[in-house]
Amino acid sequence: MKLPKKIKKYCPKCKKHMEMAVSEAKQKTRSSVHPQSLGSKIRMRLRGLRRGFGNQNKYSRPAVAKFKRTGAKQSKKHVMILRCSTCNKAVTLNRGRAKKMELQ
Repeated sequence: MKLPKKIKKYCPKCKKHMEMAVSEAKQKTRSSVHPQSLGSKIRMRLRGLRRGFGNQNKYSRPAVAKFKRTGAKQSKKHVMILRCSTCNKAVTLNRGRAKKMELQ
């Protein structure tokens, strides 16, 4: 996906269409967004979750030995940060999935 470095968009602070500088948001890792999210199955079982019979979603599935990237996406969701030229207010813009993002 190719985007220009400057876009004219509506600024909610200025309340009018202004020229905005476009930059790509830094990708957050899973550990930085939710530090406790990479928990172990043992800790979950100790808390009383995922016990008993029946399907337990990803915790009931065995490890896939043949290929490592099970369920991995081919592309990532790009988030653009638009910064107003006058008031310097930043607004995020979600542009969906794309393999590459290029600012021209």
